Amino acid sequence: MNDDNVHRLDEGPSVPLVNLPNALTVLRLVMVPVFVWLMVLDGDAARWWALVVFVVAAATDQLDGHLARSWNLVTDFGRIVDPIADKALTLGAFVMLSVDGLVPWWFTVLVAVRELGITALRAVLLRRGIVVAANSGGKLKTVLQMLFIFLMLLPWGSFLGEGPAGAIRIAAWVVGGAALALTLWSGGVYVVEGARLMRATRADGTPAVGDPQG
Repeated sequence: MNDDNVHRLDEGPSVPLVNLPNALTVLRLVMVPVFVWLMVLDGDAARWWALVVFVVAAATDQLDGHLARSWNLVTDFGRIVDPIADKALTLGAFVMLSVDGLVPWWFTVLVAVRELGITALRAVLLRRGIVVAANSGGKLKTVLQMLFIFLMLLPWGSFLGEGPAGAIRIAAWVVGGAALALTLWSGGVYVVEGARLMRATRADGTPAVGDPQG
């Protein structure tokens, strides 16, 4: 995280709240319960549909950010809700994969603690009028998480057989290990920077005495 990722509420030109990037973010949130419902159903057909929903939702994550930046439609709503939608999608997927026994619960718990902890920190910073956009490490960990989920969701056994499918899942854990390491590392960076911002900012959102940014 760096100061380029830190914004104060109502900072910059006014942008309409209702726009395509924000609509895509909301759509991703709506797709999360649909994905979970499909994962609860039995059979390969339901799993394939769950995979399709996940891929479409993951694609909106890349698309909404690109459109918001290229069309100058970045809003505080998008900065706040976009990472929440990402976390809802990935945590929902990890929980369902753990229910199915494809991902161990300790993995899901570690990811959940990190993601929910950072969400709580974002809320604290928001009360001080600070909106922090995702940094490059956070964005990369989201990409790796979603790639790992995709590899674990795809019902390889339905067209490759259980032997090759097992080998692919073992290879997928290389991605999973990298995703977990980056998840924990980027979370630590966020906590350190969040603490720095809170020390430098009063509770009312104004710079503290001696703040070099003030």
